[in-house]
Amino acid sequence: MVVVTGATGHIGNVLVRELSTRNEKIRAVIPFGEDTTAIKDLDLEIVRGDVRDIELLKQAIEGADIVYHLAGIISILPGKRWLLQEVNVKGTRNVVEVCLKSRVKRLVYVSSIHAIKEPPRGTVIDETQPFDPSSVLGDYAKSKAQATLEVLEAVRKGLDAVIVCPTGVIGPYDFKGSDMGQLILSYIHNKMKACIDGAYDFVDVRDVAKGIVLAAEKGKKGQSYILSGERISVPGLFSMLEKITGIRAPKFKVPCQLARVIGIVATPYYLLTKSKPLITKDSIDVLASNSYISSQKAKHELGYTSRPIWESLVDSVTWFKQGILKSINSGTPQDGIKPA
Repeated sequence: MVVVTGATGHIGNVLVRELSTRNEKIRAVIPFGEDTTAIKDLDLEIVRGDVRDIELLKQAIEGADIVYHLAGIISILPGKRWLLQEVNVKGTRNVVEVCLKSRVKRLVYVSSIHAIKEPPRGTVIDETQPFDPSSVLGDYAKSKAQATLEVLEAVRKGLDAVIVCPTGVIGPYDFKGSDMGQLILSYIHNKMKACIDGAYDFVDVRDVAKGIVLAAEKGKKGQSYILSGERISVPGLFSMLEKITGIRAPKFKVPCQLARVIGIVATPYYLLTKSKPLITKDSIDVLASNSYISSQKAKHELGYTSRPIWESLVDSVTWFKQGILKSINSGTPQDGIKPA
């Protein structure tokens, strides 16, 4: 049996789908009140609880051979530091403690490329760079770096664990509307009036899910594996979306420095309206950062592969459009798939 935390998230629900194709017996740990639309048609056992509740984790992980730990808070807005620490860091500490005591065969922790210390421009980011909470951008990245160190400390205590670090995730089954999903939705609704002159590495969520399973099967104890895809500029991304959707891409480019100022100014609005941000200081810093990232280690040791970003964008647009049409016809907006 395998246990998956964070099974309703973008990577989480696609991982469950991948595991289902392999006829795995799956137990998903889902917080109380969490919408389970993303996994409602899948064959699995659901245990309601929180990774901050160590007693519940003991029950949820009991009898598991492999634990896939994906549960976490993703936030590019300020003011979430306490919650990020509670869920991402302390929650991971609880998971590794229970895994040690329960003697699971393997823990796979889904960290983030943002948890890795960024080397100077001109240096390719790979697994030789350390996880350093003091040298990453933003509270989210810091929490993921700290959580990864918790896993590595547990390895030193005897836990068989491996770590995977996806880059910017895109693709279908984005039920909650990730940051990239919201950008694609905004483009479909013709709301994008400008583009930022930055770039990043994006990877298909389905390739990430397969990479996670490969890490469980072939990864070396205590090792980390970057799961990257293809580096593309934001204008290049919009150019692809124009060809896919027939909606003209915005021609006006906003320099990263100006976009960063806009992100700082816009943040109070996002916090006040509780709306999902498209631009914040942290998101712009990411687009302006070193995004030359290598997944050669994962390819060599795990057999990991990634598809072209064009295919991912086509499938994302198709999936969102199907959700929008279904939502309009039923009169009930889906979570993360809302008509304009």
